[in-house]
Parts: sequence; structure tokens; C-alpha cells
Amino acid sequence: MSIFLELPVLDIEKNNRELARPISPSKASQILASRKPEWLKIRPPAGESYTQIKGLLRERKLHTVCEEAHCPNVAECWASGTATFMLGGDTCTRACRFCAVKTARTPPALDPDEPYYVAESVATLGLHYVVLTSVDRDDLKDGGASHFATTIREIKRLNPKIIVEALVPDFRGDIQAIESIVDSKLDVYAHNIETVYRLQYRVRDPRAGYLQSLSTLRMAKAYSKSIGHKLFTKSAMMLGLGETETEVNEAFVDLRNYNVDILTLGQYLRPSLQHLPVEKYLSPDEFSAFEVSAMKEGFLYVAAGPMVRSSYRAGEFFIKGIIEERDGVQTPS
Repeated sequence: MSIFLELPVLDIEKNNRELARPISPSKASQILASRKPEWLKIRPPAGESYTQIKGLLRERKLHTVCEEAHCPNVAECWASGTATFMLGGDTCTRACRFCAVKTARTPPALDPDEPYYVAESVATLGLHYVVLTSVDRDDLKDGGASHFATTIREIKRLNPKIIVEALVPDFRGDIQAIESIVDSKLDVYAHNIETVYRLQYRVRDPRAGYLQSLSTLRMAKAYSKSIGHKLFTKSAMMLGLGETETEVNEAFVDLRNYNVDILTLGQYLRPSLQHLPVEKYLSPDEFSAFEVSAMKEGFLYVAAGPMVRSSYRAGEFFIKGIIEERDGVQTPS
């Protein structure tokens, strides 16, 4: 039984504050001084496709989470012609302690042409699986949901066969915002719980929360069923922030209880000295063990590994297959 499911809902923030213990200064110094394991070596970005995508993004003033969040897989994905587009600009209204994206209370206004530029760019690049994400925009009434929905509709208008995954904010649990995303007929509704229950308050912005994140995923799935649209839900967790094995397994149970279909697990990597320190570098074998444990809970697919991130190409290939089965069609490879 998950610890989360036994706690009173109204006490969630209080419990987060009491249970989230910071890493000791001596342990932080020890980990910071240690060298990263061999399996975390990252090759620098290169390649013709990488250069093409970067040039196109600069020309149209578009952003990708690949760059803004310092993703370690940018070389692999861009060289393969894949990118995750980040909507709503490059400045977030929240300040999670693990994230490298810029923050401000009042980011610049949304670019009304961005949905059309993104859709045209996707068509130009000939992508068949598109991942969209965004910064949090708590300054906007709907959190940027309508901007997301417009982008998805434009992509589908240009090519209905394109599979669209959207890694969205929690929209503060606003059901209307969530429904507007689902109404756009995207294929995968993704939102990350990021870490285990105990560490939520320490790792994420106070406006985020474990219950809120899980609830938005359940709302999306329930609404999609009510309108007859088969939608897959997806979440992700970072490991190496001080979580225990028991806590990680409890999170698996919670995610499945909230009807989440797909899960990715990756190593937390500290973007700078101003961010949370890494408490542990998990080995590939440890990630494999968590993958086995998660699959036993009934997920359709789990991707786990040191370099795995929310938008992970191996996961995209699997999702592409189950969506083709859902629709009874085959999209180009």
C-alpha cells in the first residue's frame, strides 16, 4: 500500500515540509567532488540534422526543452531529426530546484504566431512523432492551455497522421484547461510527478504537488473516455535525489492507481551549483531493476536508464506502435 494513499489529502503540504530533509553538507561535498560514472559520459552535439534543426529554430525564434533544460540526449535526438518543442517562450513562472529553465513572475507575452510556426516547422522537418512541452505560465488565466491546443490542432491539420505527445503543466488542477488539451485530439497526455511523495516540497515549486499532478492525469484520462477518444497518459520521475527504493515503488502504485499508462525513469543531473545536488548516481542495473518492478504494476511501457528523459526516443517508438494499433493504420517510419 502506498504511503500517499494513507495520508489525509489536506495535510499533503504539511507532510511534505516535515518529511523532505535536505542533504547533509558533508555528503553534498563528497558527491560534488566525485567524478561522474562512465555511463554518464555525454558526447557534444553534432551532425547535419542537428545543424538543420538548430538553424530552423533560430530562424523562427522557437525554443526546445532539449536546449533550455540542458537535456543530455540532445545530440542523439537532434542528429536523428527529433526535437521536443517548448511552447510559451523560454521563461517559466515557477522555480523548481532541479530545473535549468529561466524563471520570472511575469514572462513575455505569448507569441500568437507560435502555434503556426511550430506546425510548419514540424511539417518542414518531416517528423512523424512530435513532442510538445512548455514552461509553466501561471500568469495566464488558463495556464497556456489554449495555446497548447491551438498548436496541436494546427499540427494535426497539416498532417492528421502525425502522433502528438504533449508534456503539459498541471494547470493548477483546472479541469477546463485539461479538457481543452484533450479536445485537441492529441495522442499522449504527459505530466511529470518528477519525484517521490516525500521530496515534492523540496524538489518542486510550492505551487506544484504530488496529488495535484496525479489528479490532472486521471482527469485527462477520464475526460478522454467520456468523449470517445482513446488517450494514453504518461509521467516521469528523476532518481538520485535522496529517494528510497520503497518510496519509488510506492510511486509506481500511485501512478497506476491514477490510470497512468507509460512511465520513464532517469538520473537527475545537477544543471548548476545553484540547483539541488545529486545524492546518488544509480547504475544501469539499478535502473533495470526499477523497470522490472514498475512493469509488474501494469504499465503499458516503462523506459528506465541513466540517460532516459521524459521525451525518450525508445519510448516514442513503442507509443507509435500502440497508437497505430489503436487507429488501425501505420504511420511512416
